[in-house]
Amino acid sequence: MAGPQTPGEFELIARYFAPIAGRDGLGLVDDAALLRPARGYELVVTADALVAGVHFFPDDPPASIGRKALGVNLSDLAAKGAKPDGFVLTLALPKGWTEDWLAGLAEGLGAMAGEGGCPLIGGDTVSTPGPLMLSITAFGSVPAGRMLLRSGAKPGDVIAVTGTIGDGALGLKAHGPDRPAWVGKLAEADRAFLADRYLHPQPRTAFASALQSHASAAMDISDGLVGDLAKLLAASKAGAEIDLDAVPLSPAARSAVMADPALAELAWTGGDDYEILCTVTEREYPSLSAAAEAAGLGLARIGRVTAEVGTVRYTEAGRSRTFARGSFAHF
Repeated sequence: MAGPQTPGEFELIARYFAPIAGRDGLGLVDDAALLRPARGYELVVTADALVAGVHFFPDDPPASIGRKALGVNLSDLAAKGAKPDGFVLTLALPKGWTEDWLAGLAEGLGAMAGEGGCPLIGGDTVSTPGPLMLSITAFGSVPAGRMLLRSGAKPGDVIAVTGTIGDGALGLKAHGPDRPAWVGKLAEADRAFLADRYLHPQPRTAFASALQSHASAAMDISDGLVGDLAKLLAASKAGAEIDLDAVPLSPAARSAVMADPALAELAWTGGDDYEILCTVTEREYPSLSAAAEAAGLGLARIGRVTAEVGTVRYTEAGRSRTFARGSFAHF
């Protein structure tokens, strides 16, 4: 008797991905999608690839993998001040995948797509002899000439961040298979909070329009606050002064740092936060802060931009602080 047959590509698309597709995807039965930016708007495009064993654990829940894959792209769009319009997915499935796993992935993608207003509009599904890989390209739109760049910071601007910093990097340790000793000192609620922040990025899409209206430069924090700030300042040809005591930490992150004070550096450099790092003039800061509060976010002032190109002065408890490693490195 013949065993069960693996569904073909088109059957998989119809079963799992067509239900979460938007109208611009043309039902996912064509070879392309059709985007229609409104008059006076421009398209913003971003792409991220996630590889099993590099960007997530292979045994992570498939719904969590789906949420994260799209969430990191929506975070990029938010930092540009863009409204999400749709995304395309390239999915390379390894040997041994199951339909239950694929259904979970589609569930997570669909949930994040619904929350972010960013429907699936196309893509490709292939098999691979290597590890699972997902690549998403997301499209957003902004009024012409209004996309927020990294290069707009000016001396005297306030440097600010949304939310809390360090949860993702600490959550990776709390969630991973080789948990360090400090994880055992945390309350279960704190450990679960940190793990959730690692597994499920929260793109700040509700803050995008406010950034577009008030900020001078922005980017999302994916590779660590210290390293990503260096990238923004390099693009802006500027320097900065940062008060590390002003960097916001969640109660769970503070508990971790109390258990092991060396974790403060991991919080500042570790990445996976997907918060917004931005600069804004003194005049516009109150309006941006009010908009953050209206969006249900905190906005913390952590320093200011200086004219000393390439120089960043970090202080902690009034003392100078340096970092041997500024951020996560992809290579």
